[in-house]
Amino acid sequence: MGRGRAKAKQTKVARELKYSSHDTDFDALQRELSSSSSDNHEDDKRYEDPYDDGYDEYRR
Repeated sequence: MGRGRAKAKQTKVARELKYSSHDTDFDALQRELSSSSSDNHEDDKRYEDPYDDGYDEYRR
């Protein structure tokens, strides 16, 4: 019991998001996505696990 008010609010918010018109800056979005994707790959290569003992390949 009592879920009706929460569900009604959730439905209201979802409806507002679906039908309201938002001014989206697609150029800024593209810059953000392109810069973050290249940064993440560089960080993966430099990351070194302090607990890696180098024997993961031999444990199987």
